[in-house]
Amino acid sequence: MPSASSTDPRVRDSALLRAARGESVPHVPVWFMRQAGRSLPEYRRVREGVPMLESCMRPELVVEITLQPVRRYGVDAAIFFSDIVLPLKAVGVDLDIKPGVGPVVADPVRTLEDVAAIPDLEPGHVPYVTESVRTLVAELGATPLIGFAGAPFTVASYLVEGGPSKEHARTKAMMYGAPDVWDALLRKIASISAAYLAVQVEAGASAVQLFDSWAGAVSPEDYRRFVMPYSSAVLDAAGALGVPRIHFGVGTGELLGLMAEAGADVVGVDWRVPLSDGIARGRGRAVQGNLDPSLVFAPTDVMLARATEVVEAGRAATGHVFNLGHGVLPSTDPDQLARLTDHVHGLQRRA
Repeated sequence: MPSASSTDPRVRDSALLRAARGESVPHVPVWFMRQAGRSLPEYRRVREGVPMLESCMRPELVVEITLQPVRRYGVDAAIFFSDIVLPLKAVGVDLDIKPGVGPVVADPVRTLEDVAAIPDLEPGHVPYVTESVRTLVAELGATPLIGFAGAPFTVASYLVEGGPSKEHARTKAMMYGAPDVWDALLRKIASISAAYLAVQVEAGASAVQLFDSWAGAVSPEDYRRFVMPYSSAVLDAAGALGVPRIHFGVGTGELLGLMAEAGADVVGVDWRVPLSDGIARGRGRAVQGNLDPSLVFAPTDVMLARATEVVEAGRAATGHVFNLGHGVLPSTDPDQLARLTDHVHGLQRRA
């Protein structure tokens, strides 16, 4: 089913979608990962006293938080306010997001029986997502809405570790030592992530991003064998919906070519990799990125000079979407992001 937003020619002709398709753009499109929330005082006000996952299930909050950075910065896309573990919560996995910790799973996955106990995601599990997206698309008008989901490896890591992990030791132990459980788990998550993206696109999202926050923990050989097939399944399903697909991971410099091969239309490049290298590794795809998020704390002229370098490097790409190399940091001054957006918009992209 085509997305509702695909019927709006202004969205199809937006700078973001044109860049994702490798077409000429009136200006380099800008949006920021984690722009919905974190640093905005208006976000903290509406979230006060509301747990994270609950806020993701209340359409009035989702709509307001998603729109806040569009109003404040004039960015070229909204990113749907949610969390990568929300689909698991929706199907009944016992988890919560602990402040200062992150997602915590009550009963980590260890066996095939544990995997079998996780239901598939149906649209009826997330009616608040459908309602939120439809409302947002109506409010956003010509501004695209980006839907998103967590990639199978990253979501699996939370399920297997029981929470955030720096070493991913239990995750890799399953990956190497129990390949049957690993395969079943990642197939399950791929199915859930694909279904979650479909709900968003069918309600009106006009692009999607697959976040693989922890994929940088594996080698290229292991990525190709144990990770890529499942990310490809999600991206292939999203591609069938007719929307551009952005694929982003952290610390994935050695994996960018494989992430492109997995099915990305736009390859996200974090700040550790020069954008010129990311373009070369991205196999002809458009790129997204990649200003160091900490540069917003530098003097404004330094930040803007570095942003100009990123835009200049991006001219060599098939298409370039300006973004940070990861998410907005919580203590970021919102005025710096406004200055950054205006600056990038003022740098005309040469044909």
